[in-house]
Amino acid sequence: MGAIHPAVSLAIDGGIAVVSINSPPVNALSQHVRQGILDGVRRAVADAQVVAIVLTCDGKTFVAGADITEFGKPLAAPSLQDVQAAIEGSARPVIAAIHGTALGGGLELALCCHYRICVPSARLGLPEVNLGLIPGAGGTQRLPRLVGVEQALEMTTSGKHIDARSAHAAGLIDELVPEDGLRAGAIAFARKLVGDGEPHRRVRDLDDKVVAARGKPEIFAAFRKANAKKFRGLVAPEAGIQAIEAAVARPFDEGLAVERELFTELLAGAQSAALRYVFFAERSVWKIPDVPDDTPTIPIKQVGIVGAGTMGGGIAMNFANLGIPVTIVETTQDALDRGLGVVRKNYERSTRSGKLTMADVDRRMALFTGTLALEQLADCDLVIEAIFENLEVKQDVFARLDKLVKPGAILATNTSALDINEIAAGIARPEAVIGLHFFSPANVMRLLEVVRARHTSKTAIATSLRLAKQIGKIAALVGVCPGFVGNRILYARSQQANAMLLEGAMPWEIDQVIFDFGLPMGPFAMSDLAGLDLGWIAEQSNSSTIREVLCEHGRRGQKTHAGFYDYDEQRAPRPSPVTATIIRDFAARAGVAQRTLTAQEILERCVYAQINEGAKILEDKIAIRASDIDIVWIHGYGWPAYRGGPMYYGDSVGLAHVVARLEHYGPRMGKGFTISPLLQQLAKDGQRFQDLT
Repeated sequence: MGAIHPAVSLAIDGGIAVVSINSPPVNALSQHVRQGILDGVRRAVADAQVVAIVLTCDGKTFVAGADITEFGKPLAAPSLQDVQAAIEGSARPVIAAIHGTALGGGLELALCCHYRICVPSARLGLPEVNLGLIPGAGGTQRLPRLVGVEQALEMTTSGKHIDARSAHAAGLIDELVPEDGLRAGAIAFARKLVGDGEPHRRVRDLDDKVVAARGKPEIFAAFRKANAKKFRGLVAPEAGIQAIEAAVARPFDEGLAVERELFTELLAGAQSAALRYVFFAERSVWKIPDVPDDTPTIPIKQVGIVGAGTMGGGIAMNFANLGIPVTIVETTQDALDRGLGVVRKNYERSTRSGKLTMADVDRRMALFTGTLALEQLADCDLVIEAIFENLEVKQDVFARLDKLVKPGAILATNTSALDINEIAAGIARPEAVIGLHFFSPANVMRLLEVVRARHTSKTAIATSLRLAKQIGKIAALVGVCPGFVGNRILYARSQQANAMLLEGAMPWEIDQVIFDFGLPMGPFAMSDLAGLDLGWIAEQSNSSTIREVLCEHGRRGQKTHAGFYDYDEQRAPRPSPVTATIIRDFAARAGVAQRTLTAQEILERCVYAQINEGAKILEDKIAIRASDIDIVWIHGYGWPAYRGGPMYYGDSVGLAHVVARLEHYGPRMGKGFTISPLLQQLAKDGQRFQDLT
């Protein structure tokens, strides 16, 4: 029959109707795709010669999900439920033939088919939780009927994909076929099904696996308890659990109604709106207006790292993981051996969790070459300097690299705050210099701030962004200023947190407010973790800050079991009466009268100061978009994605409200504090950061 719709075709092969979806890039369930599937199934059922129907997709993947751009808009008919009803109620058996990924609505579509087959490389999942949602087209009702309650809970609340073999073993998939034989295998499966006289098997009618969990609330209680930390602050995982509880306790249609009610509530909620914003922000962050997609890039086949410390070793692991040889340079053999030893221990730790085998560890370590000679970096395509934060020392390293490293190579610094223009000053190829600010631990954290200096070439930028994707990072292109984007905003928060210490708030009170807001830890717990003596020089210390006094008392953070907090042998923190006394005495000497601060004031002064600093960053053109700032804070500092990032959060509470509260606190914000003119103008005009173009 051929094409019956721009996105769907229908072919008949010896009585087997093959309905093929072709809607690049991922065959998302847009309105025209839904209409095409519905038309195809109806035509196939109406053809007396058709004995079975195969639903398959062209291109790289099966249906990879709903069309997220339709969320929150009036839904154009037919709905996915209309399509599912036609498939599930078909007088002919329908077989889903899956390759690539079947995700979200795509998997829900497949669950309405009577059977599912796939190739071994396929992956399946329900990732709606990542958008603050649950499956809304029967996924929470049909999945547990195939795989059981425990696995359905895990898949629904984690959003993780499972591979085809695991799906087959769990009962989600009926048969695996060879990679190059999906269509032929599906047709053969359909013919055998018809030949054997197999009855239609509707997933909604299967009951044994949900009956097995009926009357056992302890299953759900145990799952909630085991995942309480992971689900902290999130509403979608709990909704997913409740929907699966309904699948167990209620008839199918009633459970379906519960799922739909929960889905609708989540879709209208603040968390889903924020997470959908983040979804698009993670895609727009790669778009650089003046660096087109066809910008030439440099092949990176050999990487050099200067410095084998915590950052240098962690950075190097990213490239070894990709199979890229790494030459790592240190100034002493002891430092080099220690650094490479830490790298090996990090890899060996992954063997205990099953992520790597010892053979994998040996293969990755074989990619490392340790040396004391900077000259060994001469043939590298990319060299990353990762030494301590001293401008003069970094300038000296770059001057030497300039003379040693081959022409065309990229010279990068991992500085977290220093002026990269100054680092590049005086070398013959400033266009090759770029900032690659990895976040600690560099082998784990997803964020990479790519810092464009004054003369950085577009090729260096494009190559760095491409490489970031290859090593599994999310990169934000930022400009040069103290602290770039992430740390500059962190400094703004730290100023308020430290000021409120003097005014009467204890470290644990401030940290608790920030933790309750959704971040993994507050500023003082973070300082203790990093070490209070980071950058502290004992000989120059003069008790000028609370941090200096703590260091002078030997309280240098978790490593000394005392910092802002006291720590037990397992490094569990508890409020410290010693710290409380130090703070009160320091405030008295400074002539600051202490008072009780509310949680509201603590939160607003910390967070609204961050929003204000973000606005200044936009004024200074250090970030391209407000959403890029949000990506930096979500992936670099643990800002809760369900709050959308600091700039989105400012939009959500209202910029006029942010300005009013900053004006309310006035002098308490600090002598040098000023409200961003951009923030004031947006507030006055009733606009949002998202409205900026």
